[in-house]
Amino acid sequence: MKQLIFILFASFLFINCAEVQEGNAITTLALKELLSKDKIQLIDVRTQKEVKYGAIETALFVNFFDTDFTAKAIQKLDKNKPVYVYCRTGNRSGKATKILQDKGFEVYNVLGGYNKWKQENKK
Repeated sequence: MKQLIFILFASFLFINCAEVQEGNAITTLALKELLSKDKIQLIDVRTQKEVKYGAIETALFVNFFDTDFTAKAIQKLDKNKPVYVYCRTGNRSGKATKILQDKGFEVYNVLGGYNKWKQENKK
């Protein structure tokens, strides 16, 4: 009986976590479509060293590891427009997404990050 309760509880947590992550995320293909139509707020939260290897053309840069990341991001962004966030693989930008959502921004994490973007946009 205890195992059944544990399995039900674990399933409930898994389903809820998956819904939160999907609701606040966008694929790189969808991002490319958005970029082709509109000027959007796109923020790159990678380090300067990572940015040297390439970036998405219209992105603003705010290093997630800077101690004043939140203040810098808020200063650069318009709270009335959606914000799209990416990093190298999507993990760091997921954390940045949560921080900016807590500050009242509508934020979407770019799944797979720059690695996925680069893979899909090889010339």
